[in-house]
Amino acid sequence: MRAALVQMSSSDAPEENLRTARDFLRQAAAEGAGFVLTPEVTNCVSTSRTRKNEVLSFEAGDPTLAGLRDEAARAGVWLLIGSLAIKTDDPRGRFANRSYLIGPEGGVAARYDKIHMFDVDVSETETYRESDGFRPGRGAVLAETPFGLVGLTICYDVRFPYLFRALAQAGAEILTVPSAFSPVTGAAHWEPLLRARAIECGAHVLAPAQCGTHPAVRGRARETHGHSLAVSPWGEVLCDGGDRPGLSFVEIDRAAVESARARVPSLSHDREFGGP
Repeated sequence: MRAALVQMSSSDAPEENLRTARDFLRQAAAEGAGFVLTPEVTNCVSTSRTRKNEVLSFEAGDPTLAGLRDEAARAGVWLLIGSLAIKTDDPRGRFANRSYLIGPEGGVAARYDKIHMFDVDVSETETYRESDGFRPGRGAVLAETPFGLVGLTICYDVRFPYLFRALAQAGAEILTVPSAFSPVTGAAHWEPLLRARAIECGAHVLAPAQCGTHPAVRGRARETHGHSLAVSPWGEVLCDGGDRPGLSFVEIDRAAVESARARVPSLSHDREFGGP
């Protein structure tokens, strides 16, 4: 299966981002991709709660979800919408950061709400409190496709290897990590974390990313790291999307998963232990 990782620099205007994502999907399908993946918060990158309240929608009426489902059906491809910011009925008014796996007929094959919230102080000038605006998910998600079992994660989840191990031990052969990584942590940790998760799990890791400076009508303009990566089950970086919007292509080989897990069968070597 040929997969295409879409790298974007989404603004805080969902209609613009839908046009961009649709164009990339069409290009990827035209170049032979059967599985297309977009980054985290494909529909809206914004630091402004009021802006998000103005432009975001509930899932049932979300135009980005509807538009990309239609486009996937027209192209006849599998599509991972890395995530969309979606309104919810949360009593605190928080959104969901939700990933969607779309089948080639346009149906929603799986949905996953990001579990781990990015609440960090990267530096004196770079602080994030994702849990203020987004409610965390509560369940891991595994989906069946013709090219392998897919385990869904989002961005900050990559720092929690137990989630990835649970998915791999449940059969995941492909692990998706759509992201909007910060430039500071991205430069230091992005590639090592993704390679570690691939090696530990003996699985393909596909990580489409946001990049660059994100245009904003309101609020501070965010910057993200870019460098969409695909990593083999043996830990090799198969493609790197650099720091600009574009497409990266990679071949997904189920035999590579079987080979890596046969050579180092660590997923079956867990042992109980006491302490600390």
